[in-house]
Amino acid sequence: MTDLTGLRLSYTRAELRRESLNPDPLAQFRAWLDEALRGGLREPYALSLATADAAGRPSVRTVLLRGAEGGGLTFYTNYDSHKGRDLEANPQAELLFHWAEHERQVRAYGTVERLSGEESAAYFHSRPRESQLAALVSDPQSAPVENRETLEAKLDALHTRFPDGTTVPKPDFWGGYRVRVQEWEFWQGRANRMHDRFRYAREGGGWRVERLMP
Repeated sequence: MTDLTGLRLSYTRAELRRESLNPDPLAQFRAWLDEALRGGLREPYALSLATADAAGRPSVRTVLLRGAEGGGLTFYTNYDSHKGRDLEANPQAELLFHWAEHERQVRAYGTVERLSGEESAAYFHSRPRESQLAALVSDPQSAPVENRETLEAKLDALHTRFPDGTTVPKPDFWGGYRVRVQEWEFWQGRANRMHDRFRYAREGGGWRVERLMP
């Protein structure tokens, strides 16, 4: 294996100052996300979602952000998946966005709630048809499957059941979640590991902002 101990970068692209921060962390996040989108970063809306089950066993995976408004961040998944079962038992999560090209990272922690059936159905029917069918194939998500051919056979059967021009119904086991963020952290890489880090924490009806040691 290649020796990794000597591999490192010195981050020199930008800095983050207290006076440049938006007092609203969601607005600050959206500004950074918009900058990443304009910069052509690959899937900057992809995030690492960390959950834990009732016993405290952690689990992390990548999902796609699908909304950032109303004080929360939203994503969609199968309610019967590993993450869905975790969130049913322990409805809190931490999200991590890492934009390497911009030498930035955002963490967001909060409690999690399901979106309404109307919100989930509206998003489901906005997806490409093949994605809608794939949601039906992947049930129960995260369960063992014998082989790829089993998946393909289920998809073929769904194409027969729902031919082009018919509506694919949103399954009851699929929908959205909103993370009600209680704590944010914005990280900007700096030279010599003297990084800029700022945390927003809920305080009454507003936010307390503090610089963190790198």
